[in-house]
Amino acid sequence: MDAEDRRATGDANAGRPAPSRAVRRRPRDRRAQIAAASAEAFGSFGYHGVSMEDIASRLDISSTALYRHYPSKYALFREEALRLAALSTEAVRLPDELHDRPATERLDHILNALITAAIANRRSAALLRWQNRYLDNADRQILIDHLITTDAAARALLAEIRPDLPDDDRAVLSAAAMSVIGSICDHHVSIPVRALAALVRAACEAVLACTLPAPGDDTESLGAKEVPLTFKHELLLVRAIELFHERGYPNVSVEDIANAAGLPASSAVYRFYRSKGDLLAAAFRRAADRVSAAIGPAIAASDSPEQALRTLIELYVRGSFAERALTFVYYAEISNVPPEDRTVLRNIQRLNVEEWAKLLIGVRPELSPAAARVLVHAALALVVDLGQWLGPDNPLCSRQRVIHLMQVILFGRPAH
Repeated sequence: MDAEDRRATGDANAGRPAPSRAVRRRPRDRRAQIAAASAEAFGSFGYHGVSMEDIASRLDISSTALYRHYPSKYALFREEALRLAALSTEAVRLPDELHDRPATERLDHILNALITAAIANRRSAALLRWQNRYLDNADRQILIDHLITTDAAARALLAEIRPDLPDDDRAVLSAAAMSVIGSICDHHVSIPVRALAALVRAACEAVLACTLPAPGDDTESLGAKEVPLTFKHELLLVRAIELFHERGYPNVSVEDIANAAGLPASSAVYRFYRSKGDLLAAAFRRAADRVSAAIGPAIAASDSPEQALRTLIELYVRGSFAERALTFVYYAEISNVPPEDRTVLRNIQRLNVEEWAKLLIGVRPELSPAAARVLVHAALALVVDLGQWLGPDNPLCSRQRVIHLMQVILFGRPAH
């Protein structure tokens, strides 16, 4: 096009309005969007596995724009963790019209409110369950105060409903019900919201109505056996998991693990494992394979699905009690396993849950496959939750009591 043509085109377009330019407006709820995206990221990949750049990328904004709303990653993490904790306090705050109602109605209300909040925040609440150790002491105390308030409200109502129940038993049952509700965020089972809420509600009611075996009735010690110093690869696994449990995976170095295992230098670790993540994956793989290996023999040796599932529950609790630290670290740190190993582990876990769910449907044919998987996840999570909340060696959470509660969650009653 020559100059004359360009002038002619310009004259022809002179009366037309200039094309509008797309203007990106800042959403009014940008801060809420940032908080939701960060909570989901922290829940999926852990506090140390997420950067401000990752969060900005999720929202398709610049890091500079993100820092206009939050001065640091910790500020984001703190706000979401404490917001989620405050939801539990809000859920147990009764409206005025319920204060004079029977205790059963008041308990119904707070269970419904807690379940509703858990479902609404399902994709982000994992950060509260498994990442709260990374809060500063003062902030973590705020979180703990919220949880104490929630637990106290549930226990007070349970005392009105079951006045003959010992206070220690009320503590265990309340913690178990909160574990069932919290387990909603531990999995991604696809199930309609109403069905999920009804299922979790029924499991909570069964737990709160059950009668526990006498405390401290374990007849044998199931503590982890000491690993001979000559079995260096085994010793490294044990010491690494102990350190990950105590400090959190990101705060442990290969040198720390070498020192704990009595090795002269961190380079000695690499004779057995390629990396810190490889160590974590090896420990998790062994635990997952242990659960898998028990399924076939349990089914073969049982006369019914319920008997097989009872055997699997007992074996799972026995293994978890023997390796308390590993059970917790599996839930809290699996996001730090290398991606290819994490995929393998997730697949093993999914297959294990599916096998348990098939057996459960054999006991309760009214359950859908999805509903059965939800209950299996809740029962498995109970073991680590009670150990963390009430203490791993607390006789109130003895092996027989945990087995009993798992049966109640799965079967809706103790096993026959």
